[in-house]
Amino acid sequence: MKLYLVRHGETDWNRARKIQGQVDIPLNEFGIHLAEETGKGLKDIPFDLCFTSPLGRAKQTAEIILKGRDVPVIEEPLIMEMAFGVYEGKCCSSEGWELPESFHRFFDGPEEYEAPEGGEDFKQVKERVGKFLERIGSDDTLKDSTILITTHGAALAGMLNYIKKEPLSKYWGQGVHKNCAVTEVEERNGSFHILTENTVYYKDKVEPWKK
Repeated sequence: MKLYLVRHGETDWNRARKIQGQVDIPLNEFGIHLAEETGKGLKDIPFDLCFTSPLGRAKQTAEIILKGRDVPVIEEPLIMEMAFGVYEGKCCSSEGWELPESFHRFFDGPEEYEAPEGGEDFKQVKERVGKFLERIGSDDTLKDSTILITTHGAALAGMLNYIKKEPLSKYWGQGVHKNCAVTEVEERNGSFHILTENTVYYKDKVEPWKK
């Protein structure tokens, strides 16, 4: 089984450094462009199916990448973005910070991060994305499939942390992946292995996430 994990394209809230979480924000024009370029980069990959977060920005990314192909797109709630509850819509850039100082643990000490009202912590996100990976990894009908998975920054980091079997303190690994970055994963004999990580297929300059 081959998995291609893709973070969704850019949204206006990404650009403004607003916490999106499970608010359904669409791609902006640049985000659509990034997804189109990623689709060109993946045009020769013979996808059998796609699992996408139900949130529009992820689903739209999948549809753009797969445009013109007859590939089933299945909405999967387990790979939805991390819920931030009352923090959703708040700015988390250093210039426009609208959050409690304790939120800095989100970046610097994920193992100590405490979920706000209505939100999730990293352990909960890792557990639910892990359930998804284990489910598809044990599904014999998918064992030879090539699968596109479109998801979100924190959910994707949780999948990689789960695959690498690393502690929550290393949740962010290489950091938040760029919009439309692609990570290739292979499943063999019940184990997942990362082949390439955070690859982009566009030439546009995308600023890395800054706190």
